Amino acid sequence: MPTFSARQVLLASWVLVFGGLLMVLPFKLLPSLLAGLLVYELVNMLTPQLQRLIAGERARWVAVALLGTLVVSVLALIFAGAISFLLHEAENPGASLDKFMVLVERARGQLPPFIDSYLPASAAEFRISLGEWIHKHLGELQMVGKGAAHMFVTLLIGMVLGAIIALQQITDVHKRKPLAAALFDRLSQLSRAFRNIVFAQIKISLLNTAFTSIFLVVVLPLCGIHLPLTKTLIILTFLLGLLPVVGNLISNTLIFIVGMSLSIWVALTALGYLIVIHKVEYFLNARIVGGQINAKSWELLMAMLIFEAAFGLPGVVAGPIYYAYLKSELQKEGLV
Repeated sequence: MPTFSARQVLLASWVLVFGGLLMVLPFKLLPSLLAGLLVYELVNMLTPQLQRLIAGERARWVAVALLGTLVVSVLALIFAGAISFLLHEAENPGASLDKFMVLVERARGQLPPFIDSYLPASAAEFRISLGEWIHKHLGELQMVGKGAAHMFVTLLIGMVLGAIIALQQITDVHKRKPLAAALFDRLSQLSRAFRNIVFAQIKISLLNTAFTSIFLVVVLPLCGIHLPLTKTLIILTFLLGLLPVVGNLISNTLIFIVGMSLSIWVALTALGYLIVIHKVEYFLNARIVGGQINAKSWELLMAMLIFEAAFGLPGVVAGPIYYAYLKSELQKEGLV
């Protein structure tokens, strides 16, 4: 039976883990990986707290049950909201379109003529234009729908896998075979890197919420502008800010839409301010994340740039996590 040196086993574990991580991106399994790591970390964080009330491994089961209940409740609320919206549209066809046309009419008199010419003259004209656009891009919309369904399913599978792994009994390290022990060590490093990035993302979300709150609560009222749903927008900004990159885009879009209810110029001013602060935050984010994983700002920016060029938007999300893991491995070996 051939024997392998410790260095060979280590290299084999690196190849398997790094190869697997790189294959996650082209196979579009990043949501599943992040969901699994998140559930795994949450269970490990909740278990010590629950062990003060519940003895033994039952605390871990209770943590998984609580997280499962939370996920099911959130999904139920999303589906209930979607069904409510569809029922409302069935009873009041075109109600949402009429509201949109009110915004268009408000904006029409404030826009330059060359933009005004592209706006629909009536709800009927917009409905016809929308139908033609949907018919023309039906294949693309089907692909988007399939992509959303795939992401939803992989998220659920990732959460289930994270919970199952968190429930596994940790065997004695000395009883593992060499490769199994090395792989466990690699995955522990990956989990630690992910945890550091998550805590950094919470700080980033708080920073983003603070800047946005100053604009909504202080700057706009000083200019005599009172944006509707300000408190709701601030809460959503924090919650959505927990999602790297995508969360900021969604929260900015919501603020822009609410600004449109007052005037196009308020919406554009809000959008301009948000773009400026996010450009500043882009470098602050790299500094915050860098402090959490002991990396320079330029290192993370470079990692995000390379991963974005290679894998698109998912690469921007994965870049900091992958780089944090890579650097932790190199530091452990004393190479950097």
